[in-house]
Amino acid sequence: MFNTTNLIKLGASVAGALLILLFVNWGASALYRVVEESHGDEEQHATQGYVIAPDGAGEDEPAEEEVEVAFADVFAAADPAAGEKVFGKCRACHKLEDGANATGPSLYGVVDRAIAEEPGFSYSDALLGLQGGTWTPEEIDAYVTNPKEYAPGNKMTFAGLKKIEDRANLIAYLATIGG
Repeated sequence: MFNTTNLIKLGASVAGALLILLFVNWGASALYRVVEESHGDEEQHATQGYVIAPDGAGEDEPAEEEVEVAFADVFAAADPAAGEKVFGKCRACHKLEDGANATGPSLYGVVDRAIAEEPGFSYSDALLGLQGGTWTPEEIDAYVTNPKEYAPGNKMTFAGLKKIEDRANLIAYLATIGG
């Protein structure tokens, strides 16, 4: 099994692989090296980047203020069809059928439903502490914006929806389901 011919082939393979690695390293070093050259006593450094100033640099322009839109205004113009697409992010954990709980509670008729009152679902202590309230569109908006901040300690691992239009569209869609 281990005769001289096989040992020579193995050694040649290792030497060939090292030679290829050496040439690849040499080629990459040549391609991706910034050269610092000196001519006589004067040193010249290769330029490594450029700074591009925007038009009107140095002029004091007032920063654009971000206009905060009221959720009620956005919700009034919400599109349930667009909300159905946004619901795709919720579909992994929530069902829309009445009583069909999954990882999360069923969202059938969730708009204007009592908080933590879906039969057959085991809520976290964080949401049980909110019982007595109602899932109004404003409350759902606050919850879906950042679930961990709204109810610290709840079981929902979703990071939240940052765009107010997405939240309004989602809630408008949920209002059409079982409402």
